[in-house]
Amino acid sequence: MTFFSFDLYNMNLEIKAICLSVLAAACTSTSIKTDEDLALFVNPLIGTAFTGNTYPGAQAPFGMVQLSPDNGLPGWDRISGYFYPDSTIAGFSHTHLSGTGAGDLYDISFMPVTLPYKEAGEPLGIHSKFSHEDEQATAGYYQVRLADYQINVELTATARCGIQRYTFPEARAAVFLNLKKAMNWDATCDSYIEVVDSVTIRGYRFSDGWARGQRVFFCSRFSKPLTQVRIDSTAIVKEGRRGTAYTARFDFNTRENEQLVISTALSGVSMEGAAKNLLAEAPDDDFDNYVAQARREWNRELGKIEIQTPNPDDRVNFYTAMYHAMLAPTIYSDADGAYYGPDKQIHHAGGWTNYSTFSLWDTYRAAHPLYTYTHPDRVNDMVKSLIAFYEQNGRLPVWNFYGSETDMMIGYHAVAVIADAYLKGIGDFDAEKALEACVATANIDAYRGIGLYKSLGYVPCNVEDSYNAEDWSLSKTLEYAFDDHCIARMVQKMGKTAVANEFFLRSRNYKNVFNPATGFMQPRDDKGNFLPGFNPNDYTKHITESNGWQYLWSVQHDVDALVELTGGKERFAQKLDSMFTCGPADPDGLPIFSTGMIGQYVHGNEPSHHVIHLFNAAGRPWKTQEYVAKVMNKLYRNTPDGLCGNEDCGQMSAWYVFNAMGFYPVDPVSGRYEIGTPLFPEAKLHLSNGKTFTVRAPLINKENIYIQAVKVNNVPYNKSYITHEQLMSGAVIEFEMSHKPCPAWYKQ
Repeated sequence: MTFFSFDLYNMNLEIKAICLSVLAAACTSTSIKTDEDLALFVNPLIGTAFTGNTYPGAQAPFGMVQLSPDNGLPGWDRISGYFYPDSTIAGFSHTHLSGTGAGDLYDISFMPVTLPYKEAGEPLGIHSKFSHEDEQATAGYYQVRLADYQINVELTATARCGIQRYTFPEARAAVFLNLKKAMNWDATCDSYIEVVDSVTIRGYRFSDGWARGQRVFFCSRFSKPLTQVRIDSTAIVKEGRRGTAYTARFDFNTRENEQLVISTALSGVSMEGAAKNLLAEAPDDDFDNYVAQARREWNRELGKIEIQTPNPDDRVNFYTAMYHAMLAPTIYSDADGAYYGPDKQIHHAGGWTNYSTFSLWDTYRAAHPLYTYTHPDRVNDMVKSLIAFYEQNGRLPVWNFYGSETDMMIGYHAVAVIADAYLKGIGDFDAEKALEACVATANIDAYRGIGLYKSLGYVPCNVEDSYNAEDWSLSKTLEYAFDDHCIARMVQKMGKTAVANEFFLRSRNYKNVFNPATGFMQPRDDKGNFLPGFNPNDYTKHITESNGWQYLWSVQHDVDALVELTGGKERFAQKLDSMFTCGPADPDGLPIFSTGMIGQYVHGNEPSHHVIHLFNAAGRPWKTQEYVAKVMNKLYRNTPDGLCGNEDCGQMSAWYVFNAMGFYPVDPVSGRYEIGTPLFPEAKLHLSNGKTFTVRAPLINKENIYIQAVKVNNVPYNKSYITHEQLMSGAVIEFEMSHKPCPAWYKQ
């Protein structure tokens, strides 16, 4: 079922046509054509229930603004501000995180009402009931009716501006702006509101939460003069610091169907910067124009991959996955290039765009490799953003946004993003400076056990440092080893042999935590002893959000050596079989991140994402095909609960995009993509060099998931992977499919 509603109340003819076109699309099995409105096949409500933690509101591709409704209640289910099972809306705020599992942002929250309005105690406050029957969402557009006030709310966005349109009944009406309101990890530290002229206000909200010292400046323009304004403030005292929490109320007498447009620009720099962004991107009050502009932008980006499919849900799932993969990283510089750095200073991006919101522990795996094909220009700017962060912070980011390092998760996976871009020849970033940043970050001895990792060859489980309180020692060892491999590959291409050898040697440190007696990676203490009582089913403090089964395979960069380490191909294949067939002893007692499970495989969390493709290395490709098809068909669905785990800033969806085309980057810097099984009869990847890479599988369906033979440019092909060079050459890959498993068609 396609989750769109078609309440056409008070909507202009253009939006009516959009809605009717979506309804027609849901009833047809025709293939997508390049001139179709692909934005209409995006369902932003996917992932807003269960554990997806996505938001349904309006955003431009990679935009600074994520204008979306907030239910008004805190909790892990409402990390994105919105949870599909809820029935209240308590504001429309301009910043949100897509499926991170960490609750922050919700900045600059507006709420329209009619008088008298409904107000509950904190944390809900002023709110309204709503129904999903009176709600719809497509790429760049969101609409809902506030049932308690009969106000129709529409949202759209540019890169740095959020535009709202309220359609009122005849009433005494008001719009609230609440800078005090905060949810989950977020807390207001200081704020400000001032009236600039008869239609313009500006101010800021400073907050602490996951992002420490977050600063959001704004400038808002109303399409109707402000005749009655009330601004209130209350003092805030937090950890010895004093601030002010501002709220404002704007009163209007409205006629039936009268519309009010509020355009709000954000900036991390200043109120003046926000005003400049407003003038640059939303200079007038033409809401319909901005909706059309957002739709054009999304169509341009979505059209980079063209699919044919007889299944309307698969079409929606695919383009929604592409959409979700383009919600982050987010633009974090003003239209004039100014941005707020981690050194708490204002910097200027000359000729490039600064980006933030790098969920690198997740996105280095598939999202960033996807961008190298769909957004190489943005990849260049993202790398420049990472380098700038290093220059201003002393190390590459781990998980940064809004000029702040959260230090969430582990590894130094920015090096994977940088190395991948460099090895693919993308952009004009300073490679020497990038290498300096990578090597310096990998050698911060006092950070999260890196010094011990270098001296012992692993991170010990019994030694803490100021950044090591969470332990996660086993996972750190494995992830540092992968990152060191990325550095080695980059340095090797640059011709620096000695440095390359150093990091290739470090990249083999994963062997130091493999215990031949158990056949698993295990924590070790600083004396070299494996931790006693190890059980691969257990979730412990030594392994990041996973257990021993799931982290055994975190050697993406050296799979052939891992095969030998575990006893050869036959034993490796048996171990993989066990991974997918031995379920948890207590399914009801699993941690919150263990979702989408097939045996011990956890598709809802990133460490498992590449494991499904390792059967190729064991000479069992039909099992990769079987499990990939199962995940795509069962764990990605066109429903609000259609994601089996946190979206994590695009990684969950990028996995689907790659696999739906028939391949996946097990080792993101290798330039190799392991073949899985395609989802569509045809997929075309339109590349920036003007060429088109094509995948064809004419006989594919839900039963014909097994590959019998492969041709590349009409020539029989006998490898289990395709290469970056083949993609960029515009090759045509054709799969012969059947409902019966087939022995390996490739030479091992």
